[in-house]
Amino acid sequence: MAAPMIAEWSWFVALAFGVSFIKCLLLNAYHSTDFEVHRNWLAVTHSLPVSQWYYESTSEWTLDYPPFFAWFEYGLSHVAKYFDKEMLVVQNLNYASPATVLFQRLSVIFTDLVFIYAVKECCKCCREDKGKDLLGKSSFILATLLLWNFGLLIVDHIHFQYNGFLFGVLLLSVARHFQKRHLEGALLFAVLLNLKHIYLYVAPAYGIFLLRCFCFTQNNADGSLQWRSFSPLRLVALGLIVLSTFAVSFGPFIVKGQLQQVISRLFPFKRGLCHAYWAPNIWALYNIADKALSILGVKLKLLDMSKFSKASMTGGLVQEFQHSVLPSVSPLITLICTLLSILPAVFSIWRRPNGARGFLRCMVICALGSFLFGWHVHEKAILMAILPLSLLAVESKEDARTFLILSTTGHFSLFPLLFTAQELPIKILLMLLFTIFSFSSLTKLFSKSGPLLNSVEVAYLLGLVPLELICEFVYPLTSWQHTLPFIPLLLTSVYCALGVLYSFIRLYLSVLTAPSTTGKAKSQ
Repeated sequence: MAAPMIAEWSWFVALAFGVSFIKCLLLNAYHSTDFEVHRNWLAVTHSLPVSQWYYESTSEWTLDYPPFFAWFEYGLSHVAKYFDKEMLVVQNLNYASPATVLFQRLSVIFTDLVFIYAVKECCKCCREDKGKDLLGKSSFILATLLLWNFGLLIVDHIHFQYNGFLFGVLLLSVARHFQKRHLEGALLFAVLLNLKHIYLYVAPAYGIFLLRCFCFTQNNADGSLQWRSFSPLRLVALGLIVLSTFAVSFGPFIVKGQLQQVISRLFPFKRGLCHAYWAPNIWALYNIADKALSILGVKLKLLDMSKFSKASMTGGLVQEFQHSVLPSVSPLITLICTLLSILPAVFSIWRRPNGARGFLRCMVICALGSFLFGWHVHEKAILMAILPLSLLAVESKEDARTFLILSTTGHFSLFPLLFTAQELPIKILLMLLFTIFSFSSLTKLFSKSGPLLNSVEVAYLLGLVPLELICEFVYPLTSWQHTLPFIPLLLTSVYCALGVLYSFIRLYLSVLTAPSTTGKAKSQ
């Protein structure tokens, strides 16, 4: 029995080993300041008592992740000491010995085992067409799209972070909901929120789905809610799982009277509207509109340039962006915009859940809505929409179409993260390989349904080629490189923002026009 099972999944093992080998080849690649961030967190959690973790500020890269991730770093630190104890000294700022680099790189590769397992579980949820060869199977395409995801490779294994491990927990939670193991899915998501709070982006989809499809056990014949089917016991069980998880995580800090300090680290609203460079979202378009209006106003002598701050006119992509013409945006405004952007999708799964796939679609919309309208959004957060959307892309032509547009523009928007010359051919090659596979495999999968993209969409995506040539090769040769160095980043953010916004609209249309699942479907 075991032998046929091993043979059936041998291709998956080969994919996992293959991408792990690529990761090993990147051990000595460039790494960003995030490398020092995590080294410092290793030192803080290893060298100091728990009561000082969220107060320590020797480094500017203070601990600002939830407690479970702090304990994750603490666990890693007890392995790190066998590589180089000096990396665990808080005062050793920017310490990056060869042994330290080796340990931190290997720790990312090793913890990616969680991601690999989660991908395997997601592949089991695929709807397969019998008789297709391996390359045409949905499970094979999905495994490749996830395991070999371009964004994860460059963000984790060059730039440096632990997103693979975290997305592994997320995808495993999603898989458990597909398998109708809802309490396990809820537990995994609660753990995930206490590892990295950015996943609050998709919490509304989780909360409404579990309430609607787990706490209410039956629908009416037309798919609407049957109120009498509400189960208080299920609600209590769900609540106990979530509350106990948060109690274990935050309990020690509540007892020590440090909850306010922890919260202030997790939600630093003193940061600006945009990250170090503008993520491709609505605020990138808003910022460029403000710049264009201010320049036009000065040219027409309607505005006085002396009243503008230097940052707003020439500083470019800074965190504290000062708007010159348009109204400044506060955290409250971004919260309202985010909630308004996701409410119709959340209401849709309450009214007509359409099962775990409806939940997954809503989750992607929540991720994209938060990315487009959120406060101080990191460009890497686009992966929170691209990776889950991969599951839908192998089952629906329209989702495949959206995936190709979103993944191509979203991945391209990550290019500025790798700005060193030696990484240029690596990111271009990896991007080309992933994009070619995505287009060829999904086109083959839906070959009977005609072309996936229309001519306008193809032209937009092809526009990324001259954009890259201008940003990497042409613009550095101009005199503007010294006076306006931010222009390539601005062009990338604005151009990609159009693709991300278009994908968001397409996903919304798919939710609002999707046929409802009827029948008295009973949740597990």
